[in-house]
Amino acid sequence: MARVVTYDPSMDRSSPSAAESVSAVCAALDPRVAEMSADIYGLIVREIPQLRGDERVLSLLESSVGENVATVLHVLQHGIDLEKVRAPAAAEEYARRLAQRGVPLAALLRAYRIGSARFEDWCLQELGRQTGNASIVSAAGLRIARVLASYIDQVSEELVSAYESEKENWLRNQGAARAARVRVLLRGEQVEVGSSEAMLGYRLRQYHLGVVTWITGASGGGDALGRLEHVTAEVAAEAGCEGRPIFIPQDECSAWAWLPLGARDDIAWPEFSAKGIGVAGGIRFAFGEPALGLPGFRRTHQQALGAQAVALAAGPSGQFVTSFGEVAPLALMSGSIELLQAWVAETLGPLADDDEHNARLRDTLRVFLQENGSYKTTAERLILHKNTVQYRVRKAEETLRRPIGPDRLQIELALLASHRLGRSVLRPIGPPVKRLPQPEA
Repeated sequence: MARVVTYDPSMDRSSPSAAESVSAVCAALDPRVAEMSADIYGLIVREIPQLRGDERVLSLLESSVGENVATVLHVLQHGIDLEKVRAPAAAEEYARRLAQRGVPLAALLRAYRIGSARFEDWCLQELGRQTGNASIVSAAGLRIARVLASYIDQVSEELVSAYESEKENWLRNQGAARAARVRVLLRGEQVEVGSSEAMLGYRLRQYHLGVVTWITGASGGGDALGRLEHVTAEVAAEAGCEGRPIFIPQDECSAWAWLPLGARDDIAWPEFSAKGIGVAGGIRFAFGEPALGLPGFRRTHQQALGAQAVALAAGPSGQFVTSFGEVAPLALMSGSIELLQAWVAETLGPLADDDEHNARLRDTLRVFLQENGSYKTTAERLILHKNTVQYRVRKAEETLRRPIGPDRLQIELALLASHRLGRSVLRPIGPPVKRLPQPEA
């Protein structure tokens, strides 16, 4: 049985006969551009659900398919040099629209693979109608496939570039628009809540937790904001937030955020602080208190700023997490750190001296007052013997040089300030001063 030859080596894909056949095929298909485009468009929409956007975007996809089909037919029919061919205007605009809507780039590239395969089917079917010569069909088919693949590669590179550029610009512009809208909300101006929620991607009619986050010292680096946003998302997850938080950068190493609490008006701070905050890399957090609606959106943010002021006043020795609920009196008093330092010294007397001995006495007395004068629970919290607590409380009272009772509130506030702000409000202790001998009278 003789072997059937389906491809004549003398008939390659660049031969005049192959080129003429391809040209004839495309000339025959040219009047059917609308029909071909509708078929390819329908296939793409059916196969890729992510591209089923609103009517305006679908209309642009339809135009993009039509322009691509017409362009490739003309390239094949007239032998146009691909180096002189650019992506159709509708195709570039469609890529930009997908970037604006967050549709993955992979969906766009898949559309071109599906479309090119269906386009090739149309060409081969027409080629089969025009000739039964297997060698011509083979060579012409290879020529169509080669030119089509080169066109798709070239156009895809342009569209990827347009997509990525638009995505970057869109995110930047969107971020600027979101930041502007947040500032309008914070100023208390009249806004349409629904449009604001759509712009921010965040519900305003719920409980919010205001957050200020920043990176201290030289810990920033080039991706400081990315790190802050990532850790803020972790905090939101640890807090059980169902939605995404708002994250608004303020400069290269600090940002404001709001955590969506839904219908909850509280948060489990001890577990949250221990598990949810990654303290590596100098990251600090200040939190407001949960608050409801637009007024709460503003109030919890102001509280977070107040908590941050306390944390910043403490300097490098400050704590990683500062909650407004824990430092509210200090936040309200911290307009002048000099005045606060003087008040702490006046209130605590020698107990405000910045040394280890007085630090132990202050810490014990602070917890003792928090526990309503219970030696037992104070000892349990500080992991000390009850007798040690009694001794330290007595020594603290002696150092104060006055009973605690009449001034308990002020003493508690001064102890809180020394605990949170440390050396910035304590009295520095220098080396003992040598006194010169006095001449005898």
